[in-house]
Amino acid sequence: MRLADTHVHIWDFNRAEYAWLEGNTSILNRTYSIEELESERNISGVKKGILVQAANNFEDTDWMLHVAVNTDWIAGIVGWLPLINPDATLKALQKKYGKENYFKGVRHLIHDEPDPEWLLQPEVINSLQILADHNIPYDVVGVLPAHIETALKVAAKVPELRMVFDHLNQPPIATKAKFGKWGELMKEAAQHKNFYAKISGLGLTAQKGDQWTADDIKPYVGFAIEQFGTDRCFMGGDWPVSLLAGSYSNTWKNFKEVIHDLVDDNTADRIFYSNAANFYSF
Repeated sequence: MRLADTHVHIWDFNRAEYAWLEGNTSILNRTYSIEELESERNISGVKKGILVQAANNFEDTDWMLHVAVNTDWIAGIVGWLPLINPDATLKALQKKYGKENYFKGVRHLIHDEPDPEWLLQPEVINSLQILADHNIPYDVVGVLPAHIETALKVAAKVPELRMVFDHLNQPPIATKAKFGKWGELMKEAAQHKNFYAKISGLGLTAQKGDQWTADDIKPYVGFAIEQFGTDRCFMGGDWPVSLLAGSYSNTWKNFKEVIHDLVDDNTADRIFYSNAANFYSF
């Protein structure tokens, strides 16, 4: 079975600044290197990975590119661009990142922005159009229904932009709601062919520490697959953030159980690997 992890983080406090970790008292507040993941990755059987930005700065993106080039199983990165400045975004693509084979996508930490409609600023929309023109997808890291609503408005303005909802935009696993406002909005998003669903981060969303199980997340994964289809869903481990909800290998054990309960082996291969390879071009 081929496994691609489309959501791996690394951070190095000597390489970049990570504003969201300032004052953080959890296990996350230290440098995490890709080498630390090797044992658990082998246990889990992950063959390919995508590094995803953890800071809104070029230094984090450049560090990820350096690691990707020097790590055989990393197939690419989702980096950061200054979307609030379309001229700078275009310049960065033309002079550097557009020429980098490992530069596969873009993300901004919108969930840390006070305004859930941050993406709808005219300058940002212009930058997202630039991404679409270069066939570069965008990762939506939303945590509120308002972030889905914003993404829907972005899709209306830049319909050719491919977007994926990181962590399924936080389904209501902890409350066991099925499926509430989240479900209504995700169902609407799924009607747009350029919206994709990243099944990731759900152990943490369950809010049960390391006691979460496949059964906790199965209804929400099943809903995502039903709505988005078997060609627009793929997987992400969300290491090391996922460590707050247990080990990397346990995350993948639960994910495998859920997917194999829901679909046949050929479909599972698409969700575990092929769809990710198509979305991030590896």
